[in-house]
Amino acid sequence: MPKGLYGRSLLIIITPMVLLQSVIAFVFMERHWQLVTQRLSQAVTADVASIIEVLENYPQDPEFAQITAIAQEKLDLTISIQPPDPFPPVVGKPFFSLLDNTLRAEIQNQIGRPFWIDTVGDSNLLEIRVRLEKPEENVLRVFVRRDRAYASNSHIFLIWMFGTSLFLLIIAILFLRNQIRPIQQLSQAADKFGKGQNLPSDFRIRGATEVRQAGLAFLKMRERIERQIEQRTAMLTGVSHDLRTILTRFKLQLALIRQTPEIEELQNDVDDMHQMLQGYIDFARGDQYEQSEDVDVCDALLKHKMEAALREKNYEVDCAQDISLHITSEAFSRMVSNIVTNAFRYADRLEAKVSEGQHRLTITFDDDGPGIPEEMREEVFKPFMRLDEARNLDESGTGLGLSIARDIARNHGGDINLYESPLGGLRVIITLPI
Repeated sequence: MPKGLYGRSLLIIITPMVLLQSVIAFVFMERHWQLVTQRLSQAVTADVASIIEVLENYPQDPEFAQITAIAQEKLDLTISIQPPDPFPPVVGKPFFSLLDNTLRAEIQNQIGRPFWIDTVGDSNLLEIRVRLEKPEENVLRVFVRRDRAYASNSHIFLIWMFGTSLFLLIIAILFLRNQIRPIQQLSQAADKFGKGQNLPSDFRIRGATEVRQAGLAFLKMRERIERQIEQRTAMLTGVSHDLRTILTRFKLQLALIRQTPEIEELQNDVDDMHQMLQGYIDFARGDQYEQSEDVDVCDALLKHKMEAALREKNYEVDCAQDISLHITSEAFSRMVSNIVTNAFRYADRLEAKVSEGQHRLTITFDDDGPGIPEEMREEVFKPFMRLDEARNLDESGTGLGLSIARDIARNHGGDINLYESPLGGLRVIITLPI
């Protein structure tokens, strides 16, 4: 069965039409066409039987000229009297044997003499031969037009029926496509909005009443979501501004104080607070204000080579050139940075591999760190979730890195999943649509 609404709608239209035409054609063939052919064959056979009666019961001239003329003028039959030679060999049975069977049955019923007929071929004439009892067991040979014994023009009805149905079906397909197009556009708009992209420029509310209602509900939902995001972002922006002002004041005050180990610890705490605050803002802001563009995946991964050198980490990238994604650049960089930074924090070796499949791009990260227990691999994607019992509590972080990364991937139609790495640590697989 078709999966799409357009295919299923076409099937709903075509199937009843085909069934209806099949039933009509069957009834027409079985009733009308067969009945008309039977009546015509009866009439022709009756004419031939009448000629046989005249030949056998009334005296005729030696050349049978008078009866031949009467048959030609009055009955539109061409007849001749042949010597009593054997009938020609049996002609192959025609593929469509309605005329052949009907005519044979009528000759058998009305005349009841040995006979031979030829209904095969493209000729417009039928040939009938009947054995006579008188005179001298000669053979009556009759030529008759095919349309006198067979409803030859009945196929016009079928041609008109199928031709008209095909024409109406084409019109129905065109109209149905116009009815389905607003639903497809609504689906595409919802998909783009779910990925954080702008709606298509040609999107507008149209179509049937139900489709218009769904489109209007979608636009209202979009407005509510955007308004909530704007309100949340505005609130957090205001809070971050106030907190950053206080943190800046702390930094100035600490810079004026004589440097001691205690002062350095306070400065580190202020830096950690600044990083946490930035993480909260990134998580709340998302990427709804960023524009999509073509991003070179290999360049985005290779940018972390210098960071790996500074951290004295082994970082390898396996990526073919000319692999690009249509995605928001800042969001993609933030997603990759969160994954790589987490790996550098807990592992000494990190391998990144990019593979391109059918309509999907897969980025695989393998490290040799402590890994994450299988039962906790979904929990770590929750905001503010940290595996404190398995991590160093002195490490700075907000527990939002993986949550932000997965949100970015899912907003672009992909996902992030965690597995056990062949290197002994954690394997992170990012899948994104191409």
